[in-house]
Amino acid sequence: MKKGFLKGKFSYGIGAIGLDLSYGMFYSYLAKYMTDILQLKNSFLLLITPLARIWDGINDPMMGTIVDNTNTKMGKYRPWILIGSCCNAVVLSLLFTNPGFEIGGIPLHIYTAVLYIFWGMTNTMADIPYWSMVPSFTNDPNERNIIATIARAFSGLGQGIISILTPIMLPILSDTMYGGEKIADARGYSLWAIICAVALVGFSSISVARTKEKHVIKPKEKFTFKKMFQIAKSNDQLLIFMLFAMLSNAGWYMVSGVAVYFFDVVAGDPSKQSSFSTIGAVGSVLGLLVVPIMTKYTTRRRTYQFSLSMAILGFVGMLISAKGFNSYMAMNFCYLAASIGIASMFVSQTVFLADIVDYGEVKLGFRSESIIFSMKGFLQKMAYTIQTVILFAGLEISHYNGNLHHDNPESAKSAISVMMLVIPAVLIFISLIIFSTKFKLHGKYMEDITAQLNSKNKETVVQNET
Repeated sequence: MKKGFLKGKFSYGIGAIGLDLSYGMFYSYLAKYMTDILQLKNSFLLLITPLARIWDGINDPMMGTIVDNTNTKMGKYRPWILIGSCCNAVVLSLLFTNPGFEIGGIPLHIYTAVLYIFWGMTNTMADIPYWSMVPSFTNDPNERNIIATIARAFSGLGQGIISILTPIMLPILSDTMYGGEKIADARGYSLWAIICAVALVGFSSISVARTKEKHVIKPKEKFTFKKMFQIAKSNDQLLIFMLFAMLSNAGWYMVSGVAVYFFDVVAGDPSKQSSFSTIGAVGSVLGLLVVPIMTKYTTRRRTYQFSLSMAILGFVGMLISAKGFNSYMAMNFCYLAASIGIASMFVSQTVFLADIVDYGEVKLGFRSESIIFSMKGFLQKMAYTIQTVILFAGLEISHYNGNLHHDNPESAKSAISVMMLVIPAVLIFISLIIFSTKFKLHGKYMEDITAQLNSKNKETVVQNET
C-alpha cells in the first residue's frame, strides 16, 4: 500500500454517517409513520412507490451525467455532495412533519407524495457523487477493498444510530400514551427527523471539507442522454449486478423495514427492537472485517458467496428461533450472523461497482464512474420498492390496523412474521444463484481488465510528459 494512502479516507467515510441517517429514517421508519401516524391508505402507498421509482429511473442516471460533466474549483464530486445533503436534510424534515393537514385527507396524501419523490431526488444529488469517488482514489483492487470497507464502516455507524436510538428517542420526544406507556407520535417523528437532518449536513460538511479529490479522470467528451442509456444497455455486467444486488438488498430492507412492525405487533414490546438492532450493529461492524481478511486467502467471488450464505443461514435461524423455540435471545444471536453476512455483502458490492467501471471503460472505450454509480442508488430504491410493495400489500391483505398495535388480529401478526423471517432469506437465495451463474468479473478475466487499464494509464502519462 502506498505511503499516506489512508490519509483523508477516514474523513471521506464520515460523510456516509449522515447519508445513512437519512437512509435509515426513510427506509426503516417512513412506512410505519405513514401507516400509523398519517393513516394514509395502503392502496395509495402501493401506487406512489412504483411511480417514484419510474421517475428515479430517469433522474438517477441524469444526475450521474451531470456529475460526470461537473468541473469546479471544489472538484467534480464535493460540490454535489454538499448541495445534495443540504437539500435532502430539508426534505427529510418536512417529510416527517405534518404542517397541519387533516390526518388521512387528500391534501396530506398530495403533500406526502411530493416530498416522497423529492426525497429520492435530493438523496440522489448527494449519494451518487459520494460513492462515485471510490474508483477515483485507486485502481488497486486491494486498496479499493480498504476504501469501501472504511466507507461501509461509517455507513454502518449511521445505520446503527438509527436502528438503535430511534426506538428509544421516538417515545422520549413524543407526548402520546398507550397502555400506560409513551409511544411514538407525530411530534416524536418530526423532532427526531430534524435532529437527523442537522446531523446529515454536519457530517457531509466535514467530509467535503477534509477530503481531497485526486486522480479524477475527466471525460474526454460530453456525456449525452443517448450515451447514458448506451452505457446502461451495453454494460452487461452492470445489468446483472443490478439484478442480484437489488434482490439481496430488498431482502435486507425487508428486515429493517418490517422490524418496527414485528416488535410492536408480534412481540408486543417495541423496546425489544433496540436490543435487536444493537446486536445487528455489532454484526455489521464484524462483517466489515470479512472482506479484508478473507480476500487474503481466497477470491472476492467466494467471499461474496460466503457473505450471502451466512446471511441466509442467519435468517433461517431467526425463523426457527422465533417460531420453533419462541426465543428472542436465540433470534438475536442468529441476527448477528445475518448482519455479518449483510455488512460484508455491501462492502463487496461497492467494490464490484468499481470493477464494473473498469470493465465498461475497456469495453466501451470511455469511463463513466458517476453514471454507473448512479445505478447503485437506483437499485437501492428499486430494492426498497420491492420491500414496500410486499409490506403494504401484506398489511392490506392481513387487515393490519395501526391504531391497535399488539392488539392486531392474528392474520396481521402472521403476515408480519412471514415478511420479517421468511421472505428475506428467499430473496437473498435467488440473488446468490444469479451472482454465481452470471457475474463474470473475477479471476483471470478481471486481472486482464486491470492490466489493460494500467497499461493505458501509463501510455497516457508518457504522452502527457512528451
